[in-house]
Amino acid sequence: MAGKKHLFSTTILSHPPIDQTGTEERAAKFTKRSIKGPSKKQGLRMVLSMIDLTTLEGKDTPGKVTQLCTKAKQLHHQIPDLPTVAAICVYPSMVGIAKTALKGSAIKVASVATAFPSGQSSLRIKLADTRLALEQGADEIDMVISRGKFHSGEYNFVFDEIASIKEACGKARLKVILETGELGTLEQIRKASDIAMHAGADFIKTSTGKIQPAATMPVTLTMLEAIRDYYYNTGKMVGMKPAGGISKSKLALHYLVMVKETLGEAWLDKKWFRFGASSLANDVLMQVAKEEEGTYQSATYFSID
Repeated sequence: MAGKKHLFSTTILSHPPIDQTGTEERAAKFTKRSIKGPSKKQGLRMVLSMIDLTTLEGKDTPGKVTQLCTKAKQLHHQIPDLPTVAAICVYPSMVGIAKTALKGSAIKVASVATAFPSGQSSLRIKLADTRLALEQGADEIDMVISRGKFHSGEYNFVFDEIASIKEACGKARLKVILETGELGTLEQIRKASDIAMHAGADFIKTSTGKIQPAATMPVTLTMLEAIRDYYYNTGKMVGMKPAGGISKSKLALHYLVMVKETLGEAWLDKKWFRFGASSLANDVLMQVAKEEEGTYQSATYFSID
């Protein structure tokens, strides 16, 4: 392999032991915060700006992707000054459709790759998958790690694979999906986070959305703390993307509080924090409408993603 092959060191895996109970208790405290008034309005708009609207189904069509892109550009016709979402996330075969539909906007096109969601393929195929997405114009690549290799203790393999995909990405940003629901303990999640960041990840991401449990606050907190420690040690910022299981605006606001208090305000930006949760957008829009008009709109007023 080219790139960072053989630069992996077991010192990457050195970190304080993860206290599962303590992490769960710290994460729970963020859900006790009350966010109201102007802070809530600002937070809801911030959440919208950080969403990666996603469609990753076998039944995806050009029409469905185009419709999703139309929604991404204008989330609600009756509410002025709403931000656009951060990105549209699709399969490599749909990247060109999304790029055309989003032309003239600042919305990024992200594409899953590397034999998503299982990761069960050769590096040659994974690189080809990645290059296909990039050739179609993808701005971001969301890759999955080889969980089987990770569980077998083949950390060098996982590191080298991420480094090779990062090299292939060129200027495109790389999000590395750990699939935390298949990793087991928080200790394992921290280990995978550290490997991914040292191998060149621009973002670390919890889940594909295909496995349960997906994103949880204790898991995300563990990954945020890994990002914090990596930043202290290297001076390099790495982004975070919890994906799957975040469908309510109240929970999303709690995530923002957790990000701010763990990493600081610099990470409260779509460049460094994303939500992989398409269904979240409609709930946030309902809350924004309530803040603007004083009443909830029916769910039928919003398109189904």
